[in-house]
Amino acid sequence: MTTAIKPARKLGQTGPEVFPIALGCMGMSGMYGASDDAESIATIHAAVDAGVNLLDTGDFYGMGHNEMLIARALRFGRDEVLISVKFGAQRAPNGAWLGFDGRPAALKTALAYSLKRLNVDYIDIYRPARLDPTVPIEDTIGAIAQMVEAGYVRHIGLSEVGPETIRRAAAVHPIADVQIEYSLVSRGPEAKIFPVLAELGIGATTYGTLSRGLLSNSQPAAAEDFRAWLPRFKGDNLARNQQLVARLKEIAGGKGITQVQLAIAWALAKSRSIVPVIGARTRAQLAESLAALEVKLSAEEIVEIEAAVPAEAVAGTRYDAMQMRDLDSEK
Repeated sequence: MTTAIKPARKLGQTGPEVFPIALGCMGMSGMYGASDDAESIATIHAAVDAGVNLLDTGDFYGMGHNEMLIARALRFGRDEVLISVKFGAQRAPNGAWLGFDGRPAALKTALAYSLKRLNVDYIDIYRPARLDPTVPIEDTIGAIAQMVEAGYVRHIGLSEVGPETIRRAAAVHPIADVQIEYSLVSRGPEAKIFPVLAELGIGATTYGTLSRGLLSNSQPAAAEDFRAWLPRFKGDNLARNQQLVARLKEIAGGKGITQVQLAIAWALAKSRSIVPVIGARTRAQLAESLAALEVKLSAEEIVEIEAAVPAEAVAGTRYDAMQMRDLDSEK
């Protein structure tokens, strides 16, 4: 699979240049139910062959499985592929969420394990997956900065943090990007977070462009699919949200594209500082997503889409009540 070379997008003032779309690898390690390692590796290969150069993972995805999967897939020169790693999420053997650990010693240990599992000498972008309320962000970022100086990390990122935390972190060390959920139906960052990123020259790698498959009309198919616990996929909420999906599909059909491509094209058109992280698990999903790069939307069309699928009309929050309460980005 090949695609035309697309103008790179730079992650902020200090980050690397990347393909306009990044590949999110979380779903390749069972978060959405059973996955196929062979197809996952083939999808990574197809993505890189198409020009994608940023792979996003977390050391807690599949309890290390995701990093080891990426290591198996990396038949490319190390400089051809950028790897973004989130760290710090604490999980039990049964997958239960136990909180977050942002202590300097803990993150350095986590980094050592990630380097080993990925079979690399350095991580391109290293970021805390969440804010540890018990550890000053200055301590966490300061420790990563030490790892930058030592050569084990190239750039520092953040994830799901609010404006105050972003400012405090950036005062310690340049921040390449903030990773945060952003889509047609999850537009919270527009109010306070994106303005701070623009002011400080920080990029945004946005996940959940399809609201975890909601906008593609994908539904939880197995008990191990964690979306079954997300409010937007439950009962009456799902029924109401499917009405929004129908509207998006109708607009997309009028343009001769799929609603997946329209949702991704919308995110790409909102700002050149945004790099959507697309969680394709198969080559077919990847091909559909990459085709969004050929979709051009005018300012008038963006207004039309947002009016037809207003964010305030979505039923249910993006995470459950406990996680929403703990998210620094929601405060």
